[in-house]
Amino acid sequence: MAELIATTKTKKVFRDGDKAIKVFNADFPKGDVLNEALISARVEEVGQISVPRVLEVGVFEGKWSITFEYIEGKTLKQLMEENPEKLPEYMDKMVDLHLSILTRQCPSLTKLKDKISIQIHELDDLNDVTKYDMRTQLDSMPKHYKLCHGDFNPSNIIVKEDGSMYVLDWVHASQGNASADVARTYLLFCLCDQKKADMYMNLFCQKTGTAKKYVQSWLPIVAAAQLSKKRPEESDLLQQWAGVCDYQ
Repeated sequence: MAELIATTKTKKVFRDGDKAIKVFNADFPKGDVLNEALISARVEEVGQISVPRVLEVGVFEGKWSITFEYIEGKTLKQLMEENPEKLPEYMDKMVDLHLSILTRQCPSLTKLKDKISIQIHELDDLNDVTKYDMRTQLDSMPKHYKLCHGDFNPSNIIVKEDGSMYVLDWVHASQGNASADVARTYLLFCLCDQKKADMYMNLFCQKTGTAKKYVQSWLPIVAAAQLSKKRPEESDLLQQWAGVCDYQ
């Protein structure tokens, strides 16, 4: 019998033995369900990244669902909270995991710049001049085609007993600039813990030789894109970041 293990505003996740079944709300668009399954399958095919395999797209109790391989373990977020003294070690491994993803390519995915441009265009929270300036800034940023997760944070990393790490929830994945993906992770950390955000940014820049100012130049653009998700608890901080554009 399937056991409920997680609930969000748009879906519930059940465990059924060695399977995890993501069941979407009745009003969730079918196209978005199929798109998530397709993106997850394409990332799985890249290889050399530990991700839960897509097993089936179907209907569960009258609602659209995606069945994945169930990964036994704890989230990295749980481990960070349970073992605060190990935070530097966990953060080091998280950055290395992110870097291993960013060295891959998945040409079939949407381009990150195109995705962000649409998100900014559709925003109601910013005026037209600000949106135009942001899209101009976005267009001027270097074009890269690296695999970007789009929501890389400790809640989406499962650590198994043997220490191996699996990355979940690839629905926001795209191909683009690594520093844009790192800037998004930095912002996600900022929403709950500035210390962890700074630690993450510093480690990435140290390990890659990337200038911190370059990653920071993505922050207003990424913050504006994150605003499109319309999460009230994030709005104030993201609007602050989106208003700190440097167009020099």
